[in-house]
Amino acid sequence: MAQVLSPGQVIEPVVQKKKDDEWRENLNVRMICRECQEDPPNLFEDHASGDMVCTSCGLVLAERSVDVSSEWRTFSNDDQGNDDPSRVGDGPNALLNGAQLNTGIAFGDGIRSKDLHRAQSKANVDKGNKPLLIAYKQIGALCDGFQMPGSVSETTKHMYKECIENNVGKGKSLECLISACLFFACRRNKVPRSFREIYDLTKVPKKEIGRTFKQVEKYFREADAEKRRNGDGTSMVAGGKFPLTLNEIQVVLNMCYEGTLVIQEEYNPQDNAQNPAELCNRFCNTLDMDQKTTNLAIAIASRLTETGGLAGRSPLSAASASIYMAGYLLGTQKPAKEIATVVGVSDSTIRGAYRLLYREKETLLDDDIKARGIDIEKLPIPKN
Repeated sequence: MAQVLSPGQVIEPVVQKKKDDEWRENLNVRMICRECQEDPPNLFEDHASGDMVCTSCGLVLAERSVDVSSEWRTFSNDDQGNDDPSRVGDGPNALLNGAQLNTGIAFGDGIRSKDLHRAQSKANVDKGNKPLLIAYKQIGALCDGFQMPGSVSETTKHMYKECIENNVGKGKSLECLISACLFFACRRNKVPRSFREIYDLTKVPKKEIGRTFKQVEKYFREADAEKRRNGDGTSMVAGGKFPLTLNEIQVVLNMCYEGTLVIQEEYNPQDNAQNPAELCNRFCNTLDMDQKTTNLAIAIASRLTETGGLAGRSPLSAASASIYMAGYLLGTQKPAKEIATVVGVSDSTIRGAYRLLYREKETLLDDDIKARGIDIEKLPIPKN
């Protein structure tokens, strides 16, 4: 209803009752140690005892504080009577199939609880993971027995899972496919192993390892080319690609402009070929040779690769001959039979490879090798 006002009359405003503000945390208030008075404060909250302690002087500023962090933790270590009251399970594993984000029913007392726990466990078990778990267990045992780094074991598992999902090596036995993936993973992680060493480890024939390895290598080569076409920056074969800094990009562009850098767009299997220099370090450690002799053997093996010496010979023969020659050059020689036992070749093979190295010693032993304090006169003349 409209109100009629007389001339000069003024309506007084209605005073609204002020509402109380909702509670909100005052972020401007901070706790500071009254002894140290450091700003910013150097405080530590001990969740086990509920105390707020100054780490500078040890003064307890507050006690019996409420822990507002996540309570999700496991009680498996305190498991009594197969009763694990944790609310969450393990995190998802990329090596297994499925999301693995299932709710678990506790194993409590009573027949009904046991039946529910058993039925829920059977429903959530993915039957496709059982063969993978068996293979992963075998891969872990092989890598542990061969004293390989953890990166080789993880790479082998990922390669094996991808081969199974894409039917690579179909019809091959479990041990054969594992051997091929293990051999490939060793090369990819710069921990090379020969076919003979993989055979001694897995007892799979070398021919079967070679055939399966070619199939695995072909698949990953094609997968790598497909990722490159799609613009994916990761590579399963070449060990992956990493982002460059601005300075590194500028250097690469300058090298491309000057013609000193050739970008190889296709995968070259020779890039993953076994290098004798990479084998010398491991064999010299097994032979208990000093570091000076080891470095000289690596230098000779690297020089062999550059000059093309011992072309057509296996990397094991080149590595063993390099170790044999380096030992005589520094006076720390090892018998050919002892080297043959460690490398896995015959002593006649080592002497035959050394005979070829001795004929090319003038070309092989360059100024860098001669500056290492060697004595060429100590080299024994090979018997014809």
